[in-house]
Amino acid sequence: PECGIGLVPDVGGSLLLAHAPGRAGEYLGTTGTRMGAGDAIFAGFADRYVPEETWPDLATRLEASGDPAEIDHVARPAPESALAAVEAKINRHFAGESFRDILDSLARTEDAWSRETLVRLEPHAPLALAATIELVRRARTANRIETALVNEYRFAHRVTEQGDFLEGIRAAVIDKDRSPRWVHDSPCAATAEEVSDMLSPLGPEELKLEDAS
Repeated sequence: PECGIGLVPDVGGSLLLAHAPGRAGEYLGTTGTRMGAGDAIFAGFADRYVPEETWPDLATRLEASGDPAEIDHVARPAPESALAAVEAKINRHFAGESFRDILDSLARTEDAWSRETLVRLEPHAPLALAATIELVRRARTANRIETALVNEYRFAHRVTEQGDFLEGIRAAVIDKDRSPRWVHDSPCAATAEEVSDMLSPLGPEELKLEDAS
């Protein structure tokens, strides 16, 4: 959902998305598709399905034993994942080298899912969409939370001055007209150079993480 206000997945979200199977991370990060329980388990965002009606029993068990293994006693098979059902389509279209490639692939395919996906992408900030693809790819390659946090911070540090985040907040929170006027006028308008600039080192302003070891 961050792309809808001009931001990118943050607080390590790009790494979590990078660990999703196939290209599901790119799809989820850009479309902001809401996940059900089955989707969350499929994508690696959760590992157990505990129906709400079992929560009181689970709380009682945990209070009595303090053993996290109690979760297994109330966990149930996960519901079917709508995300898994379209995994092949996601992998096909979201494997493009750039966000523009992804859009082109979707536009060339005349099926309902591709059209729906384009509709989901269209309202979001073009620069945030393109940067999200790059962030997920970088996180997948580095596979380090430190790298993910630094790259996400670089974008967040610059996007207020760039303008899209302020416009996204105006449209979603202040005026609530849901009609943001992004810096770029179409989803494919943000260039690779602009993405690279947003994610380039910040020099003295670079995020500094303490070594917890």
